[in-house]
Amino acid sequence: MPFLTFTVPPEYDGATVQNFLRRGCGLSWRVGVKLKQGESGISADGVSLRTIDRVAAGQQVKLLLPEDSVRIEAVDLPLTVVYEDEAVLVVDKPPYLAVHPSAGKPEPTLANAVVAHFEREGQPLSFRPVNRLDRNTSGLLLAAKNAHVAYAMMRKPRKTYLALVRGRLEGNGVIDQPIRVKEGCCITREVGGGEGSKYCLTRWESLAAADDLSLLRVRIETGRTHQIRAHMASIGHPLLGDGKYGSNALNRGTGFNRQALCSYKLRFAFQTPAEDLDYLNGREFTVEDIWFVDEFRKGKIHGKP
Repeated sequence: MPFLTFTVPPEYDGATVQNFLRRGCGLSWRVGVKLKQGESGISADGVSLRTIDRVAAGQQVKLLLPEDSVRIEAVDLPLTVVYEDEAVLVVDKPPYLAVHPSAGKPEPTLANAVVAHFEREGQPLSFRPVNRLDRNTSGLLLAAKNAHVAYAMMRKPRKTYLALVRGRLEGNGVIDQPIRVKEGCCITREVGGGEGSKYCLTRWESLAAADDLSLLRVRIETGRTHQIRAHMASIGHPLLGDGKYGSNALNRGTGFNRQALCSYKLRFAFQTPAEDLDYLNGREFTVEDIWFVDEFRKGKIHGKP
């Protein structure tokens, strides 16, 4: 079983185990419950601890994490690993590949490929994506190797996208508009307030512009479903190839059958309470070759049929 070790700092001398783990280590309530249920889940100096026990400065508290219950079938698929260590995995997801299995869609997914990768390495681990990407969006995706890391990483990595949108956009801008599920739909979003709407903020910067297309660098401060796609369409600049929020007729004429969107940069910029993941702070990973960017810069892609 995997384990974590935390050293008690002076400011937590005399604190309860529960207080130290929750506040000092950033441990989630759910992981804490599982540790209490397991035999020797929490210990120090070879002695099991209860959550009401007290810790001392300099003491090393050991957490024995329960074994993963892998519920997703392993399927050998090509997988581009960008970075991996004992805590996290960063992969470059190709387009046309869903992240998770869904009802009525039996085709293999990224989850199946990652589970197979873990099995090949002798690590029977669950797939815990920290960020998600639409099926037809490519780019970097971060997965945690245990429940503690998944909780600690929530909303921590900074993601930056490259996108090709219709029309000419120059300069930069901010779209600060709520998004909600479109009435009568399960997945499609629409921009606007009202019942069920959620706050969304998208920042865009034009990197290059032609008469009918613009290449944008996009950062989202919130991670809503279809946020970039819905926000860009709301200002009259849908993503090239996006039939859900743009025009299928125009997309067919240009040969694009998916949105021109790639999560090309992932940067770790955070501090965790126990500093156990701070070795990642400042690390940055990028996708170098993005086909639609290269083709656009060469003048081989046009927005008009």
